Amino acid sequence: MKRREFIVSNGVAASVAVLGTASAQPAADAFTLRYAPHFAMFEKSAGDDLLDQLRFAASHGFRAWEDNPMMDRDVAVQTEIAREMERLKIEMGVISALKGMWKQVNFAGDDQDLRDEVLSRMKSVVEVAKRVNATYLTVVCGLLDPKLPIGYQTANCIDLLKRCCDIVQPHGMVMVLEPLNRKRNHPGVFLSESPHGYLICKAVNRSSCKLLFDIYHQQITEGNLIPNLDRCWDEIAYIQCADNPGRKEPGTGEINYANVFQHLAGKGYDGIIGMEHSNASKTIAGEQAVIDAYHLVDPVNRPS
Repeated sequence: MKRREFIVSNGVAASVAVLGTASAQPAADAFTLRYAPHFAMFEKSAGDDLLDQLRFAASHGFRAWEDNPMMDRDVAVQTEIAREMERLKIEMGVISALKGMWKQVNFAGDDQDLRDEVLSRMKSVVEVAKRVNATYLTVVCGLLDPKLPIGYQTANCIDLLKRCCDIVQPHGMVMVLEPLNRKRNHPGVFLSESPHGYLICKAVNRSSCKLLFDIYHQQITEGNLIPNLDRCWDEIAYIQCADNPGRKEPGTGEINYANVFQHLAGKGYDGIIGMEHSNASKTIAGEQAVIDAYHLVDPVNRPS
């Protein structure tokens, strides 16, 4: 029997047993790094109730969470989630600032109406972020404008981001720009490369505009993960992960997450790592496999 299969088969019973006491105080820190699951990742084990899913995650040592569709949830639900996360001492990670708007030529183009829509949405997301104690707002900078040279598009993007900073920065919030891969998931996006994102953040030059380094997307786009993390380091505020190919948990693809996470720990990274992937198996055993996968790649000791 393979090591991972042994861990999964012996972990299912423990997973179910813990759920019965999941409303108690969170488990002692089980991970060196702060991995952030999302709703539905543990719904087979914890059930459909969102708060029960938070309790299950806390009982397994997770100290952060992220929720891209937070803006779509009812205010009462947002409030309940925030209250339970505070009780469980789970930090809110990213919420999507421009969900549904990234398939427009807004940041890179000249259309003033589309650019004004971005500013209006940023004002709306501030209120949601305050309600759920979110600091980080994911921003995908729309699509390429085929009519404009990339230099003009980049200048347009920088200008609009500065105006967005004026909205979010007074509230202590940080937009994290996410480059997405064009090769597999998001053809046509304006921002796909980490060096381009780094340049834009440097040009905006505001504490409220930083880089989200999604390891999955950057493996597909450019590889060379550790050197690119190092080169972008002073502009990175948030990290997400998934293995490639497949966009599932670590250990299901080609990325050496044990080395990447050890490198992050060695650099003293104490931010959130969003688990932006689905599960390889949509079963209780598959959910335990996700937990086990992160234990296998989590750095054992963080250098002081």
